[in-house]
Amino acid sequence: MKIIRAANELKSGGRKICLAIGVFDGVHLGHQQIIRQTITDARQHDALALVLTFDRHPNTIVAPDRVPPLIYSLPQKLRAVGSCGVDTLLLIHFDEPFSRQTGEEFIRGLTREMGPIQSLCVGADFVFGHQRSGNVPLLKKLGGEIGFTVHGLAAVSLDGQIVSSTRIREFIRAGDLDAVSQMMGRPYAISGRVIQGQRLGQQLGFPTANLEVAGLALPPNGVYAGQTNVDGKAYRTALNIGLRPTVSPGSQVLHVEAHLMNFNGNLYNRELEVEIGDKLREEKKFASAAELREQIALDIAAISSRP
Repeated sequence: MKIIRAANELKSGGRKICLAIGVFDGVHLGHQQIIRQTITDARQHDALALVLTFDRHPNTIVAPDRVPPLIYSLPQKLRAVGSCGVDTLLLIHFDEPFSRQTGEEFIRGLTREMGPIQSLCVGADFVFGHQRSGNVPLLKKLGGEIGFTVHGLAAVSLDGQIVSSTRIREFIRAGDLDAVSQMMGRPYAISGRVIQGQRLGQQLGFPTANLEVAGLALPPNGVYAGQTNVDGKAYRTALNIGLRPTVSPGSQVLHVEAHLMNFNGNLYNRELEVEIGDKLREEKKFASAAELREQIALDIAAISSRP
């Protein structure tokens, strides 16, 4: 998948464009339906399948007091969209000047800069543009005038429940990670850049990768079994989410630390994605570092013994 950052960078070679637009946080089953429809249209019309999304949640600019925690980091979202099989992704920098465009100005600008649009696919409740002036009825009006078809796809339901980013965040917070994985159509994972820590894990004999997860939705604190892929190889992982009460008593700073079993190497500044499985135990304060070390060894043994 090619990633571009401005509509006029698109080189369609004279082909029309089938376009999907959305925030696509989590790239869940509903998002995948929108992207699949776009790809289907592109194949039918020998067009280019293009996904348009944003480099941050729009509320960061238009409603900073209502920014939801994200399911996926930006690199993780881009990888998930790419795995759907689209040709190109247009990553828009969402800033204050961009937010002042009306819905109509946005769509007309795209057609001027990209060329002819064959079809446009969004969720049925999609709204966009300054003061939420754009919606599916506006898209259909513009489509009739400019010459593109519009798909406003209804939300996907799973076991009688609507699949949405909001619901997925609720399940993450509740620790129902099986439900999260089902709604996303893939194992739930968190992703973040590995940052410098205090090397406390290394001092205990179990070096950890400290993930930068600011702004992400996270499961309840505790120790989880997981799996991490590094350079094409899978490593069983013990993941701790919490405040580290034994080594940092009284701290309110949340840490997400991953110990990759049998891994030797430097992960600093790399983007690391950890699939999260079962929760092993709650985080707790131990009487000493030695007790903590013993418990970590038991956690790792429990993960290693799993099929």
